[in-house]
Amino acid sequence: MELKPLFDRVVLRPVAAEEVTKSGIVLTSAAQEKEKPQEAEVIAVGPGGVVDGKEVEMVVAKGDRVVVSKYAGTEYKCGSDTFLIVRQSDILAKVL
Repeated sequence: MELKPLFDRVVLRPVAAEEVTKSGIVLTSAAQEKEKPQEAEVIAVGPGGVVDGKEVEMVVAKGDRVVVSKYAGTEYKCGSDTFLIVRQSDILAKVL
């Protein structure tokens, strides 16, 4: 199954949270589930176009890693995969 976003929407796959912190502390699964992952991989990008009367140019591309607003978008489950569909404006930064 393939998702093709419309207008200024972007399909993201959340990146799994680290199990060990940088200082070496092992996190339990309960501690990991409290925080929604904010880093994600771009799976598909919409064509952009005119949204709310303004021309939107897409600045992210498939394969980019990005940081997303904590409670942005809509979760979509497809089998065992979970995707997040957000507007491009909900993406805060690219991870280089």
